Amino acid sequence: MDFKVGDNAVYPSQGVAEVVGIEQKVISDKPQRFYVLRILDSDMRILVPIDRAAQVGLRGVIGSDEIDDLMEILRDKEVRVDKQTWNRRYRGFMEKIKTGSLFEVAEVYRDLYRLKTTKTLSFGERRMLDTAKGLIVKELAIAGRTPEAKVERELESLVSN
Repeated sequence: MDFKVGDNAVYPSQGVAEVVGIEQKVISDKPQRFYVLRILDSDMRILVPIDRAAQVGLRGVIGSDEIDDLMEILRDKEVRVDKQTWNRRYRGFMEKIKTGSLFEVAEVYRDLYRLKTTKTLSFGERRMLDTAKGLIVKELAIAGRTPEAKVERELESLVSN
């Protein structure tokens, strides 16, 4: 996927970023081109080699045709959380978030949200729940050109019903 300056892209575990530039740098005597990304939530800047963007997991913002699939994941009442210790569960959830797939992030959010209704989440799990929620809200708000507060309310109603 080719991005242009001004495009939005999603960087795994960091969320939606704006492509603010394309730079060329010489590394080991070889010229290389990079996307310069500004993460919208944190204003952090990240350089991603253009020729490795797909390997890194850089992708476009979810399309409107995929939003319904995402909502189905969030509506699913069958939580498949096994009886692992919290730290094993945490590692599994972290792997899903690192993939950069909004669908995997939605599974993490749904499962942790439902889990918190039956038991107390660890500090790490609570932070991960907040991270997953933030990643979903930001991307859906940008994809649907909707205020984040509205997306957040819709998200809460989907998983709490």
